[in-house]
Amino acid sequence: MANASMSSHQDNRLLAALPRQMLEVMGRDLKEISFVQGRGIYEPGEPIDEIYFPQSGMISLLVVAKDGGAVETATIGREGAVGLHSVWGKRFSFTRATTQIGGKFSVIRSAAFAQFADDYTPVRDLIARYTEVLWAEAQQIAACNAVHDTPARLCRWLLQCADRIGSTNLPLTQDLIAQMLGVRRTTVTLEAQSLQHKGLIKYARGHINILDREQLERCACECYAIMQQEKLPLKIGVRF
Repeated sequence: MANASMSSHQDNRLLAALPRQMLEVMGRDLKEISFVQGRGIYEPGEPIDEIYFPQSGMISLLVVAKDGGAVETATIGREGAVGLHSVWGKRFSFTRATTQIGGKFSVIRSAAFAQFADDYTPVRDLIARYTEVLWAEAQQIAACNAVHDTPARLCRWLLQCADRIGSTNLPLTQDLIAQMLGVRRTTVTLEAQSLQHKGLIKYARGHINILDREQLERCACECYAIMQQEKLPLKIGVRF
């Protein structure tokens, strides 16, 4: 892992919201690393020894079944971090964490970050609030998967991905989307073709470009708007 400039770390909104003096004290403990798509970060039952702050990529949290299948419960991009709750003490992962969109990530050892956070009470408050929002999102996605149809869930998921990486150009395959939504690949193909026919997206092999975000939001289930509202109390980007 390599050191990075302070500005690159601040591409992550949680890090950008931290007091400048805290980032300076963290110094060389905060590293930058690049991950390709599909890179495993945690497996269920593994200790959480490092915290990852996406700068440009996206991480999915997946509940893994005994037959090897997996269901996505949350996505984390530049607005958040994975493993942040380990600042409260030794923690183990309940889910599989993997990069669904490759990119750059800031990473720091959990013990080191916990020590720095101890000196800044507002930081620990932010961590607690972010953890609550992530938990609320996981509950919303569980409900969404149970009651909403595939077209609405696909629109919601594409919007979330765009928010996480800050781009309308999404490097996603149909196989990956099908796995995250828990549907057949052929279903994703048909739904993607329908959205493209309506002019909402443009789909090429391995990439989806959102052309009409406003209309895509209208086609998404209400879960997307609810999750956006849940994030407002965080006030990400406002310094202490």
